[in-house]
Amino acid sequence: MKKKHIILPTDFSSNARNAIDYAISLFEKKECTFYILHAFEAGASTLSNARVRAKNTRLYRAIKEGSERDIAYLVKELKSSNQNPLHEFEGLSISDSLLNALGKSIIDYDADYVFMGTKGSSAIKEVFMGSSTVSVLKNLDFCRLVAVPGNYGFTVPKQIAFATNFEHVYSEVELVPLIEMAKLWDSEIVVVHIDTGEELTPEQETCKNLLSERLRGVSHKYVEVAEESKISDAIRSYAQENKEVGMIAMVNYWHSFFEKLTKENVINRVAFHTEVPFLIFPLIDA
Repeated sequence: MKKKHIILPTDFSSNARNAIDYAISLFEKKECTFYILHAFEAGASTLSNARVRAKNTRLYRAIKEGSERDIAYLVKELKSSNQNPLHEFEGLSISDSLLNALGKSIIDYDADYVFMGTKGSSAIKEVFMGSSTVSVLKNLDFCRLVAVPGNYGFTVPKQIAFATNFEHVYSEVELVPLIEMAKLWDSEIVVVHIDTGEELTPEQETCKNLLSERLRGVSHKYVEVAEESKISDAIRSYAQENKEVGMIAMVNYWHSFFEKLTKENVINRVAFHTEVPFLIFPLIDA
């Protein structure tokens, strides 16, 4: 496995720090460069309008210096507390929205993964590193994203629950993130399918058989999970009831069968409510 480039956005909260620590532990045995990213804006539209920015030069500089100072301190602390010779840390302080800063950094640093901390959620308001959540999930569909619950302490993921409906033929490239994650700690991939009470179509059977071919050489098994009112609830229930599941994984199904069938934003709901880390990786559709 080549050296990994991993972006760890932070707002300097405990949830963001928890995600950073989780990523470092998860990739303990791999050579990595971790980019600690803080995106800052000096106010609504301030940084996108040169004339307004000129009027707020003092404010802008103060925020910029504060961001750079805090990032430098955090990177220094991470280097001091993590003596792993395989790991390097770099700080990024970027004047832009979180979404834009992440998108640019992913490209500039050829990032393999982005890890983000999730905060508590409620029926009234769902929070995922602030108000940028939906935008990040919708638009960063070209990079692998791992959402880490704020109170989740690192444990070796004995199993990774991969939710699928066998509606898509996975290419070898597409499954690289899932297989890489499984190989980090010899985790078993549990392919979770929601049982709707109907037999698989011939097309679904073909997709299932091809998936088995793709996963050859990696420990894996298939399970059928009872359907609930929401698919996301069925997936989370399975993870809750099976304590060896240390991660949930799913392809970014923005226009998938799941949503066309249920009108449910499965990715968002799992990300907001999961109790274990959630790996979301891109759909590569020809």
